[in-house]
Amino acid sequence: MIVVAGKVRIKPERRQAAIDAALRMQQATQAEAGCVAYHFYASLEDPNLFFVFEEWESEKALERHFQTAHMEAFQRQLPEFLDGEIRIKQYVIASSSGL
Repeated sequence: MIVVAGKVRIKPERRQAAIDAALRMQQATQAEAGCVAYHFYASLEDPNLFFVFEEWESEKALERHFQTAHMEAFQRQLPEFLDGEIRIKQYVIASSSGL
């Protein structure tokens, strides 16, 4: 399993537009083969700090995701929302279990 986790600061005046774009991206991505989970969240302390959390069945599924039309459209929109760098990490998970 592949886990992707990241955060980005959003311009306050573009927050609603960023939410709308994130929700479109989330809905389209959740329909992709190999997507286990894909969600955006906002910080409880800073409403302009957004987080993304993704789970993918495989590296191949994640690679296909990067080739989709909705990812291309989302990446074109990002610069108008961003207020800083995107910080994203990818993790390869060998096993997981519930707590």
